Amino acid sequence: MAAADVGIDLGTSSILVYVRGKGVVLREPSVVAFDRDTDKIKAIGEEARLMLGRTPGNIVAVRPMKNGIISDYMVTEQMLRYFIQKAVGRLSFRKPRVSICVPSSVTEVERKAVEDATYQAGAREVHMVEQPIAAAIGAGIDISRPSGNMIVDIGGGTCNVAVLSINGLVVGHSIKIGGDDFDAAIVKYVKEHFGLMISEQAAEEIKIAIGTAFERPEQVFMDVNGRDLVTGLPKTVKVTSEDTRDALKDVVAQIVDAVHNVLERTPPELAADVVDRGIVLVGGGALLGGLEELIEAKTGVNTMTAADPLTAVAKGTGMYLELTQGGGRRHDEE
Repeated sequence: MAAADVGIDLGTSSILVYVRGKGVVLREPSVVAFDRDTDKIKAIGEEARLMLGRTPGNIVAVRPMKNGIISDYMVTEQMLRYFIQKAVGRLSFRKPRVSICVPSSVTEVERKAVEDATYQAGAREVHMVEQPIAAAIGAGIDISRPSGNMIVDIGGGTCNVAVLSINGLVVGHSIKIGGDDFDAAIVKYVKEHFGLMISEQAAEEIKIAIGTAFERPEQVFMDVNGRDLVTGLPKTVKVTSEDTRDALKDVVAQIVDAVHNVLERTPPELAADVVDRGIVLVGGGALLGGLEELIEAKTGVNTMTAADPLTAVAKGTGMYLELTQGGGRRHDEE
């Protein structure tokens, strides 16, 4: 059986795996649950996510990725091994070639940690791809031409903004802000304004259902359950879309500032291309309501979201191998 070419979007909140010829075959939370007493892994992915906040003291559910980089090497390695085997099947006789994306701001030490973990997880070759390049390829942008393309990739833990030309990154800026920070901001706002403690999962549901970064023509509402901070008893409050805009304004302002930063540093010829072609948003954070409108209002540049922003980075990471056909290091050359 021929070895598979695999592309992995190793995100802070979720992992997506692309297999050549099949597309994105797997999307699961990057969560691992392990038993403190035996130091053994109990569950990985969706099964582990369901355990967050619901486990006995000896079982801990953790996210081994933080802000797009490895915070727990051993757990990340086992998580990668599990997802690679799940994606390509245990019966594959040859180890797969794996391309894996990293934030543009990653250090050499962090890059090496990701590479080593991927080899240990069973890869034959490892190719590292910068997130903005993977995002652009996955969004269907032709970055091989000498013209400027601006991409904003908003993941769970990082936001990567870049202008690309001739298969390379011309100007880039990465900040440690993402979808998880949206959730945390909503949790904080509901606590301060409603005296209600809610979980991050509840905040994510609010963000998806009624979250907005820009003023909506008409408000929408949502009933939210949590624990009253005064009585300690369960309580339900009504949260509006305007509440979410207020809660998220400081976080999204940092993303807008990052876009400004890159536009200011872009050479005039490429800046003119960006004005003509527009700004493309990818990543789960791009799905936040009103974000397109906010960036467009603040920059004056037409802004659009990729057709499938959630899978763009994973697709681009996998397609990178198809486009380049080489450049990685074989494990037996180490």
